[in-house]
Formats: sequence, C-alpha cells, structure tokens
Amino acid sequence: MKRVVSILALSATLALANVYNFDFKKVTDGVECVIGDFNPPTKANRGFVNNACFVDVGDGLVVIDPGPSFEFAKEFAQAATKKSGKKVKAAIVTNYHDDRLYGASYYASKKIPVIAHKNIVDDIKNNPQKFERLKKILSKEEFANTKLVTPDTLFEKEYDINGTKRVVKALKLSPVSEEKSDIVVWVPKSGFLFAGNIVFNNRALNYTTHSNMKGWIGAIDKIKALKPKVVLGGHGSIMGPDAYKTTLEYLQSLQSQVKKAYDSDVDLADLSKHIDMTKFKDLKHVEELNKHNASHYYNQLEWAE
Repeated sequence: MKRVVSILALSATLALANVYNFDFKKVTDGVECVIGDFNPPTKANRGFVNNACFVDVGDGLVVIDPGPSFEFAKEFAQAATKKSGKKVKAAIVTNYHDDRLYGASYYASKKIPVIAHKNIVDDIKNNPQKFERLKKILSKEEFANTKLVTPDTLFEKEYDINGTKRVVKALKLSPVSEEKSDIVVWVPKSGFLFAGNIVFNNRALNYTTHSNMKGWIGAIDKIKALKPKVVLGGHGSIMGPDAYKTTLEYLQSLQSQVKKAYDSDVDLADLSKHIDMTKFKDLKHVEELNKHNASHYYNQLEWAE
C-alpha cells in the first residue's frame, strides 16, 4: 500500500514537472524573456499571458514579473538558473495584476526580495476582485501554494539593483498610466527596457477607470527619452527600439477622437459612431475593447469638468 501511495505521489509530482515549458528568447546581452499568450487567462494558457524576463547582473539574476502562480514562478526560476548557472537574487513586479503578482508568493517563500512601487499596496487593497479569476481558471494543482503577497521592498521614484556586471533600475515614470502601480524596468548597459503594462503589442490595451491618459502618454515619452535599444511590453511579442509605437498611436488617436466628440456634445450612447480605430484592426480583442476604452475616457472628461 505504501508503495502504491509513493508511486501516486511521484506521478503527481512528475505531472507538474513542466507545466509551462518555457521558450526563452535572448533579447539582448544578459536578458532573456518568455512571451505570454495574447489572450486573457484561460485553462489552455494556464494564466500565462504576461511577458516575463530574467536579467543576468553578474552575481545573480533579477526576475521581471513573477507571473500568475507559485508554480509558474518556481518553474521560471529553475529554468533561468539552469540556463545561466546563477540563482535569482531579486524579483520585480511591474504592477498589481494577478498575472504578474501571484508568482511573487514563490519568491517570498524563498526569502528573495520582491520589489514594486509603493502604490501597489493600495492597488491590491482596492481591487480584491482582481485576484479571483485565476483561482477559477487554474487547476487545484496549478494554483497550489499560490498566495497573494504584498511585495516587501517598495519604492517611490527609482530602485536600483546593483550587480557585478549590470545595474537594473525600476523606474516610476508617471503617477498613473494604466494603473497607479505601473513601473518600467531599465537595464542601461544592455539598452533594454521592459515596459510592463505601459506598452501592449499584438493585442489591444485596456484603458480602465483607473487609467490616466496624460500620465500614460507621458510615461511613453519618458521611455523614448531613455533611447533604449530594445523595448518589450508587458504583453505582445514585438520588441525593438520603437516597440512602444502602437500603444502611443492608439492612445493619441483615442484621446483626440473622444475629446472631439465630447467637445461636440456627442452623447455617450452615440460615441462609438464617432470613433474610428480601424487602423488598429489587427490587434487581438480590439473590437471588444475599443468601445470600453472610449467610454472610460469620455467619462473621465465628463467628471473632470
């Protein structure tokens, strides 16, 4: 009987050995990333919709965005260590969303510092519903050991992680972009900038009631000013020096068209008739999100008066 139990336990362990099968891509010197699915979390993608990276700083690795679960983070850390021969020394969370934050529970369990902007505390507190969906989507085994943890290392404007080869900088570029807790990660020596949810590619962005148009566009302007060699957004596979371009153009188009309609006293119910975003028709989920994005920005203009 004991042998049967042992075999079953071993089988369960092996079944979870490679849940995510990461395909690491070398982005630039010292930086490797995995690209998430372009859809919202589903049972098929196991919540892996975020991009995540590791940076070799010389004396260890810095992980960018822990991912949607304890299991994801564990597998990612183990794979990164196997590829580099180095251990994770810190993890950075670029905003409070469940697909980025839940994996922090793994690093917290290993006493590895988890770094985020100080606004993440309020974002977590004020959005409890955000942390329910993955509990329903992931299997019991896939979600095992996953907990909602608050990052232990918080900063206001900039936080530097100094390695023997590279410095990794977590930067707050504007008070609010998509979310209050949004940050970017800048690796000057490698010319690499991870933009988190400030930049979307391959799929439409989500302009929420929390978002700020001026702050979001301003954050992208500051990304441009850093003159990175490679920009990678929090979602999407496109990377390069101007990988922010689609997000910037979408926001500028949304801003100008909605403001024109608002200034012309177009009623919210008729707003969609006055918004033409066909330029962005190739982005996944753009049809569902265009109306949502436009109405949220319209309401912000209304409340600003």
